Amino acid sequence: MTVSPFDHPLLSALLGDEEAVRHFSVEAEIKAMLAFERALAQAEAETGFITRDAAAAIVAALATFRPDTALLRAGVAKDGVIVPELVRQIRAAVGEPHGQKVHFGATSQDVIDTGLMLRLKSVVEHLDLLLTETVMRLALLEERFGGRALTGMTRMQKAIPIKVADRVTAWRAPLQRHQERLSEQSRRLLVVQFGGAAGTLEKLDDKGPAVRAALAAKLGLGDAPQWHSQRDALADFAGLMSLVTGSLGKFGQDMALMAQGGTDIELSGGGGSSAMPHKQNPVKAEALVALARFNATQLSGMHQALVHEQERSGAAWTLEWLLLPQMVVATAASLRLAAELTGQIESLGH
Repeated sequence: MTVSPFDHPLLSALLGDEEAVRHFSVEAEIKAMLAFERALAQAEAETGFITRDAAAAIVAALATFRPDTALLRAGVAKDGVIVPELVRQIRAAVGEPHGQKVHFGATSQDVIDTGLMLRLKSVVEHLDLLLTETVMRLALLEERFGGRALTGMTRMQKAIPIKVADRVTAWRAPLQRHQERLSEQSRRLLVVQFGGAAGTLEKLDDKGPAVRAALAAKLGLGDAPQWHSQRDALADFAGLMSLVTGSLGKFGQDMALMAQGGTDIELSGGGGSSAMPHKQNPVKAEALVALARFNATQLSGMHQALVHEQERSGAAWTLEWLLLPQMVVATAASLRLAAELTGQIESLGH
């Protein structure tokens, strides 16, 4: 057992997803923050707030900039965030006379939240591909076995005859709705964060909205007013992650129950037992149930993180960092496992 199974060198083979984990690495986070600082300098030069020479110096310095991660670690311990030390190092790399124009008008939360959105943009694309693959595999399953008979079960008791297609539809249809939700949510979620010290962009005078719009365009994000203490879009996204894993948990539960009965389904590649060599345990199905329950538990914390004090909260913000990455990786892992499990179905129904 480790602090996180999602990037554990052994457990991650079952519970992790390499692509999703990659977007929450230190390297990905710093890369996104540097992209923010580069785009901010360019946007402020285009709107006339800093000189083009200053922007060119910042962009040139960032092209070869490599942060001192030991100092960043020490900075986080002192400041609670990476940005003050990161900005100090960038300013030193730019040098005089343009170093002080780095990060001008921004605050740490602007850098971190916008950096998160840049990474979540890639995450959303990855999740959409995984959803598409799982839906397609379930559709193929229905084509192969949909006309066969199953015994319908209600409240864990035998009910009336149904078709395999009826049960597969109950697995597939929610995932298709989740794809629609993901597309709709992304328009609200994937927006720039730029508000300055207290959300008013006070250092940019009347050019604040223009700088923000240019910044958003350069980063490929939507333009929106600052949302420092308004975390509903992130909570909504976390809710969708729980919905996806919940639907896949229902699929996993059904698969485990059918495997237990031993007559409705034939699976290949079940897990072995150290004590009972004859067993083929429904490992992937069990993992889907566990991941569904995990995300449902974490979701309550994301809703707790909606409670910010006044213009910004350090505590609620930090809580998001503890919860959201694991929820995303759990969702990606669930989709991967569901697609693999569907591919292991050799026969379904009678």
